[in-house]
Amino acid sequence: MKRSLCLSLILFIGILLSLLPGCQTPAPIAERPQHPGQEIIYHLFLRSFYDSDGDRHGDLNGLRLKLDYLQELGVTSVLLTPLYDSQFYHNYFPIDFETIDPQYGTKDDYFDLLKEMHRRGMKLYMDMEIHYVTADHLWFKDSFENPSSPYSDYVLYNGPGNTEPESIVYDLTELHSHDGQVVGCYTVNLYDEKVRDYFHDLFSYWVDPNQDGRFDDGIDGFRIDHIMDDLDWKGKFTGLLANFWKPLFQELRQINPDILIIGEQAEWGYGESYFRKGDVDAVFAFPLNQAMRSFDARSIATRLDSTLMITPPDKFQIIFVENHDMPRIASLLENDLPRLKTAAALNLLLKGIPSIYYGQEIGMQGVNGFGKFGITDGNDIPVREAFEWYETISGPGMALWYKGTGPWWDQSNLRDQDGISLQEQRQDARSLWNFYRQMIALRKMHPALNSGNQLILENDGENVFTMQRSHEEQKIFIALNMSSQEQRVQCRLPSEDEAITRQLNELFRLHPQGQAGLSGNEIVMTLPPFDILLWQID
Repeated sequence: MKRSLCLSLILFIGILLSLLPGCQTPAPIAERPQHPGQEIIYHLFLRSFYDSDGDRHGDLNGLRLKLDYLQELGVTSVLLTPLYDSQFYHNYFPIDFETIDPQYGTKDDYFDLLKEMHRRGMKLYMDMEIHYVTADHLWFKDSFENPSSPYSDYVLYNGPGNTEPESIVYDLTELHSHDGQVVGCYTVNLYDEKVRDYFHDLFSYWVDPNQDGRFDDGIDGFRIDHIMDDLDWKGKFTGLLANFWKPLFQELRQINPDILIIGEQAEWGYGESYFRKGDVDAVFAFPLNQAMRSFDARSIATRLDSTLMITPPDKFQIIFVENHDMPRIASLLENDLPRLKTAAALNLLLKGIPSIYYGQEIGMQGVNGFGKFGITDGNDIPVREAFEWYETISGPGMALWYKGTGPWWDQSNLRDQDGISLQEQRQDARSLWNFYRQMIALRKMHPALNSGNQLILENDGENVFTMQRSHEEQKIFIALNMSSQEQRVQCRLPSEDEAITRQLNELFRLHPQGQAGLSGNEIVMTLPPFDILLWQID
């Protein structure tokens, strides 16, 4: 009796301590993903995620406090938008490449986050855009109209006297911030030897900050924003993939062979040249993304086939349905839960590295303004709003940094008690959030789904997408009804083991009415609207 009382007391004290600030029980150390396909990337707009210090800006410590949430969801890796200091809320176009935005925290906060993520077996990727600087960057301030500046060649100038700085993309020389600032932005001279050396040193620092050959404090990889072979299609910097980027990536791999380089294709194409010329490890599956957002089963199959054909065996595609530059899928689909679950299944079951944009898992809404609010970067705030932690938008840690700053706030998508929050969806077994957890768990559990091959299978219906994922002896058949109507279709399996007696073992069925059976070498299916079925073929 006394022993039982002591055990109960110890358990009570443990629970009490876990609830006290700073006394949380450390999360167990997890195994780091060994294959990129085993990763689940969470693409995070840091300023809008979680505020740890009450200034309404999401920050590094806020992310560290929410690592338990990400692991509960099933996330293994985080991709951050830029951290460096900038006059813009999105931190693209830097004032200083080396300084972390003070509203995000300090370098100590960054290293604390990174080390804690590594302790948990998680990875961190940093977004880098190095093509441009603002008028407040030292390189420009010191070199403008000053050819004798030590930074005279760091910024690209036209004509004599450093009086005509080269514009950025779309021939812009200034950008308008949501807070009313008009900021000059100019092109970096990427082919200057000193500039190259600077960026080699900068990237190398983040990979191994103290140069000790250990990477507990080193970034796990980079997203290269707006990467291209001919910068801004102007003919001024050509051959960048082979002559600028590839040597940099090779140097980084010499420091840490496990570093992952993700290139964001500026033209949003298939990315073949980025693999071939630039030797990036992964690109974003933009054409496939467009097909998935169209909900056209045949287009998805066609784009997926083309994507697979151009991707070398040792390279990867980042599979995503939304990001920080495009309308959120929940708005495009008018918050239709069955279709949102279908989009989630595509995001997480296809071959590649799945990336979830923060808030996607709870169906956050938002559409870019595209000029709706005038000439301002505030047009993108609707797709970068505060993560909805609570059923009301006034809870602690809500990153409402843009509150009251303009029409993007007046027309905010955030609403109290609308079902679009973690608090509301966590307890609902049928919620979108719980569906994401299910799909992530399935992917992690089965090698065929996380690191296996992929074969698109034809069927006799226009609205059903079918494929097979396989790894060694494991084969998983997947069918998704992309329409609002019941579909009855037949799908022929690959014939390499046609003589073998096979059976279907159900792994997942979204709707209980969904049916499937083997008839010879064909699977015969009845799929309710927007049904999702997975079977292991034994």
